[in-house]
Amino acid sequence: MRHRHGYRKLTRTSSHRAALLKNLSIALINESKIETTLPKAKELRSYFEKLITKASANDANSHRAIFAMLQDKACTNKMVTEIAPKYAERNGGYTRIIKTRLRKGDAAPMAIIELV
Repeated sequence: MRHRHGYRKLTRTSSHRAALLKNLSIALINESKIETTLPKAKELRSYFEKLITKASANDANSHRAIFAMLQDKACTNKMVTEIAPKYAERNGGYTRIIKTRLRKGDAAPMAIIELV
């Protein structure tokens, strides 16, 4: 049973899962809308909203914390200076997930995740 289990494993090791979420976050920062599978999008929403909440403090410590999670200077700067200030008045709910289709090869449910 998975009662109150905190996250989806996505059939990956912990390091692979961390790298996946980091790379999806970088893609979402750069493009502001990406298409991925539904379970990945749901897991990314939790990860990304925590990033925006940390970045909204807009100080040196938040900058360091975001860089520690993303390891990308350009995306960290964009997150702290452009994206987070847009959501300063908002209490969560920074992303939207829209179910789109079933992938042709393996019938995986696909979804678009975008910034609100």
